[in-house]
Amino acid sequence: MEMRKKLVMLFVMVLLAFVVLGVRLVLINTQKGDEYTHTVLSQRHYDSMIIPYQRGSIVDSNGTTLAVSKKVYNVVLDVSVMNYYENRTAGTTTATISALQKCFGVNSHEISAYVAENPNSKYYVLAKRLDYEEIQPFLTMVEEAKASEELTDLQGVWFEEEYLRYYPLGTVACDVLGYTNAGNAGAYGLEEYYNDTLNGTNGREYGYLNEDSNLERTTVPAVNGNTLVTTIDANIQKIVEEKLTEYNEAYFGNYRENEDGSYNTGCIIMEVDTGNILAMAGYPFYDLNEPRNAELYFTPEEIAAVEENGGTVGEMLAELWKNYCISATYEPGSVAKPFTVAAAIDSGSITGNETYYCGGLLEIGGYKIRCHNRYGDGEINVSNAVAQSCNVALMHIADATGEKTYLKYFEEFNFGLKTNIDLTGEARTVSLVFNENTMGPTELATSSFGQGYNVTMIQMITAFCSLVNGGYYYEPHMVSQVLSADGAVIENIEPRLLKQTISGTTSEKIIEYCNEVVISGTGKKARPAGYAIGGKTGTAETVVNGVRSEKDYVVSFMGYAPADDPQIAIYVVIDRPNMPDQTGGTAEACLITKEILTEVLPYLNIYMTEELSEEEIADLEARGLYNANLVKPDEETSEEGEEGAEGEEGTEGETSEEPQRPEVQIDPETGYAIDPYTGEFLDPETGRPINPGSGLIQGGPEESEEPEE
Repeated sequence: MEMRKKLVMLFVMVLLAFVVLGVRLVLINTQKGDEYTHTVLSQRHYDSMIIPYQRGSIVDSNGTTLAVSKKVYNVVLDVSVMNYYENRTAGTTTATISALQKCFGVNSHEISAYVAENPNSKYYVLAKRLDYEEIQPFLTMVEEAKASEELTDLQGVWFEEEYLRYYPLGTVACDVLGYTNAGNAGAYGLEEYYNDTLNGTNGREYGYLNEDSNLERTTVPAVNGNTLVTTIDANIQKIVEEKLTEYNEAYFGNYRENEDGSYNTGCIIMEVDTGNILAMAGYPFYDLNEPRNAELYFTPEEIAAVEENGGTVGEMLAELWKNYCISATYEPGSVAKPFTVAAAIDSGSITGNETYYCGGLLEIGGYKIRCHNRYGDGEINVSNAVAQSCNVALMHIADATGEKTYLKYFEEFNFGLKTNIDLTGEARTVSLVFNENTMGPTELATSSFGQGYNVTMIQMITAFCSLVNGGYYYEPHMVSQVLSADGAVIENIEPRLLKQTISGTTSEKIIEYCNEVVISGTGKKARPAGYAIGGKTGTAETVVNGVRSEKDYVVSFMGYAPADDPQIAIYVVIDRPNMPDQTGGTAEACLITKEILTEVLPYLNIYMTEELSEEEIADLEARGLYNANLVKPDEETSEEGEEGAEGEEGTEGETSEEPQRPEVQIDPETGYAIDPYTGEFLDPETGRPINPGSGLIQGGPEESEEPEE
């Protein structure tokens, strides 16, 4: 009996507990139901939201932005939230959809249909990648609703943040920069090579409503990517691209109908003593902001013709995106002759005082190999052999050198090997050059003037710099610094000297010979007004699918400036010029070089050393390029010089004084020198102007040092 009473009491107590719990749940639902509903709805937006990182920028050597990631917004509609408030306040759906149509131009009928069919949808993207200015009207409308206590009229709309890669200069340096695909994956160029450096780490935001119904957030911030400071000078890059475009437009349809002036036209400008690339471009160009828009780059007829032959638009675009300067291989032609002569002199195979007889051809290994001058150059010395580009003399020089020695220097110049430039897509040429197993007398003869093996532009100009800088081979590179998101220096990338290819004495000889090429030889048209330069022309038959063409050529000019103290090297290559006789394109390569250097050398504040004619002065003035401060001072203007002029003739330079230059001032705040002509800050290492707005000069030179760990 007693047990039964206990069980009854226990049952009553349990029943009372359930009653109390039920009452409590009713009260909670009645009094705080909206609050808890608000909590759940809020967590849909703030629970574990991703905070995207900003991919690092790419800037030129002066701080000019070449690539940047700018914040954009996606307009997102949470239908479930909008419907929740619609049930509480009639007209919310109508007001929200109307506001979306007004601010973003979306179709209200389509939204209404979607809402009716998907009442529980939480993520409906209405517009993508809008600038802040484009979403501002809606945000203003929401603020006004808050002020008038009509917040419930606009519900369920939020803005998802992301970053869009943007290239302010459009086509400029497209081959160098590359672009990005979805997910911040770099494609081609610096974007791909330095992808991990440029990328950061996403952050997260966690959110909830506290007991007072206030939104609380816990944030793990995103880590933004690092910035690349390149060796590229955007102003020089623009000059190069402008001149390549002008050439191709001038020769459009000249011989081959509806075709550019060439299949490809490339140019590289490099500092000879550092390996820094100041400009690199390969025509045709493409807009980095629209790399996949084939209609911008190809006519419907071109696309149709490719597709009829089994090709695709994707293949056409992939070919356009390639960097011709590092990925294309070709036979260099006569620009290789200075290398042949350098190997012969440096090895002691010749002295440079030899003379040879050219009768227009030389028979080697059972083959009659012709000189470009079919009538022959007669008796010719080494200097003139380079200046006049005599194949026969070069074959004699190579024969004196011998296969083994020639190949030794061939390897020293890095032909057949990658330069390891910090860009993706550099071609491998190891299978496209001769070795001890494949080279015989005939191969040695044709190699002497740049036929029979393949190179890339970057291989050639990098090796050429070693010919004219005393023999020092620097690894070419595109990036000089890596900066953190807040501008601190993470890494300074210094010039990397790899080896010495030839002696300083041999280098002086090669400079002498290449100077003569422009003075009296095949490269006379390359000389810009006011400057003495050196270089070598090149013409080589093309080989396509293993077949050597007798009418298609790659023509080029490779040179340096100034002639007496090389500071920069330039290499211009024209692949199959659009003209009946493509060998005439060699002159065009010279003229492109002249046009580029006419603007680049004054820009670099390199002094003119040659007397200007009245016609040249007038031309420079008309183009806004004449700078009297860069003209070599008249050596006969000083008193001693005037006396010398009256007394003795032929004593040029003996009595003249050093030209007087303005005193260089030092900025007291930064410690940087100030250009006396322009007032710009000068980099203490390079002597080139620094953009004060780049943030690279704040705090003086010591700020560039790596931070302590």
